[in-house]
Amino acid sequence: MFADTTANTIADRITGELAIYIHWPFCRSKCPYCDFNSTAAEDIDQARWREALVRDLTAFAEETKDRAIVSVFFGGGTPSLMDPITVSVLLAAVREQWRVSDDLEVTLEANPTSVEAGRFAELRAAGVNRISIGVQSFDDKVLAFLGRVHDADEAGRAVATAAKCFPRLSFDLIYAWPGQSATHWRRELRMALDMAGEHLSAYQLTIERGTAFHRKGVVAAEDDVAADLFEITQDVLAGASFGAYEVSNHARPGAACRHNLFIWRGGDYVGIGPGAHGRLTLAGRTLALQRHRQSERWLNAVEAQGHGSAIRDALTHDERIEEILLLGLRLADGVRRDTLRRLTGREIEDVINREQMRDLIEAGFAELDDIGLRVTDSGRLRLDAITNALLT
Repeated sequence: MFADTTANTIADRITGELAIYIHWPFCRSKCPYCDFNSTAAEDIDQARWREALVRDLTAFAEETKDRAIVSVFFGGGTPSLMDPITVSVLLAAVREQWRVSDDLEVTLEANPTSVEAGRFAELRAAGVNRISIGVQSFDDKVLAFLGRVHDADEAGRAVATAAKCFPRLSFDLIYAWPGQSATHWRRELRMALDMAGEHLSAYQLTIERGTAFHRKGVVAAEDDVAADLFEITQDVLAGASFGAYEVSNHARPGAACRHNLFIWRGGDYVGIGPGAHGRLTLAGRTLALQRHRQSERWLNAVEAQGHGSAIRDALTHDERIEEILLLGLRLADGVRRDTLRRLTGREIEDVINREQMRDLIEAGFAELDDIGLRVTDSGRLRLDAITNALLT
């Protein structure tokens, strides 16, 4: 997918295809930094949840039957805690109700505990062909600080098991926690590269409101330290042929996460499960979609009316343009002219602050050419400020 970058090819695929996100809200425990819509739970009625997810999915089938499904992403929460039969049934429902692309990507997020690693072979048999593991660190002290329930040895074993089961493998690391040194981070990256497959995600720790870390007053690394660690990330991973195709995501050539890349480029996607979001273009309007956030409320709504929809609002034209710019500028490729034109009917110069653009180009933070608009390597450290300036 996206190997052909000739004019309009990407735009053609974005407007003719659809991605599906499936949210599983349950975890074994809630990490203190996590602000996702997830909750710790042990006793789950898997059969009831399986039926509800299929019904929520089917609710989208009629109005999107002309689309080809390009990817399915099981996120959470911890979807590796789902019964493998649930994954199998949901993928069967996708194939029954839509056309499916020949190179369908099916990603599932997992934690590296021995219990979940024991499910990997069954999940592969159910149809998952890409696994994303929340390793976060190979240091037991850091894992304890982050509230993870696995240790470093367990993480290493899970990655090795996943590499044998799945054709595509990714795992996550977290950095810029308080007190982290450059030496420590370089060591973590080298350990990660020793066992990495084709994709690594490296996320800076942020302290979000509502999390346990926020309530306890935990403070992440200072900005200048975080910036240094970010630059180390780029240097070390690029040197190992893991290019940064997005601010936090690195992959070998051709191995980017197709699901996320499709969405960041402005593609439509539907989300099912508690709190899942989506974007769906119908009759020239892009709808902002959201399912009921609270799990029991979502479950009851699906069982009562056949879907868990809570929000279905049309974005204004300006809101859609701003969203495409905010997402696209996170990518190394940036915002393509042909894609923006196809999705909105507008040119880049018409939707940005031109004076700010000139200043950013002169400072070496951005580039604008016949292909599109992108932020440079040095500009990535200032991405929030750059997007704010361009959208002023």
